[in-house]
Amino acid sequence: MATTQVETVTTSADKAKVGAAIALVIAGLAAFYMLGKQGQIAQWGVLIVALIAAVAVFFTSEPGKEFIAFGRDAVKETKKVVWPTRKESIQMTAYVFGFVVIMALFLWLTDKTLEWVFYDLILGWKK
Repeated sequence: MATTQVETVTTSADKAKVGAAIALVIAGLAAFYMLGKQGQIAQWGVLIVALIAAVAVFFTSEPGKEFIAFGRDAVKETKKVVWPTRKESIQMTAYVFGFVVIMALFLWLTDKTLEWVFYDLILGWKK
């Protein structure tokens, strides 16, 4: 599969759009707290409108367009994934549980063996 490399140049207009989006988010947060006496509807309304405006401004910039393209590519890639069947999932889960049980037994046996060697044989401590 051939991939094309696209080199983008960030212009001052794109930087201004990203800056405006950041300013809208900050302004929305500031307005949310400043409108505390006006009620929750006014607070949340201003915040939501500011966030929607910030997202709209951001998506018109080149970084926003690249983000949208990245999201589309991610969706395409997830559609290519071959998901395991129910039977395969159950089998792999059983293998993992079996391995965990075997490792637990191994570690318990190792712990008890070392305990017996150190405390009973070497140090002579009886429990």
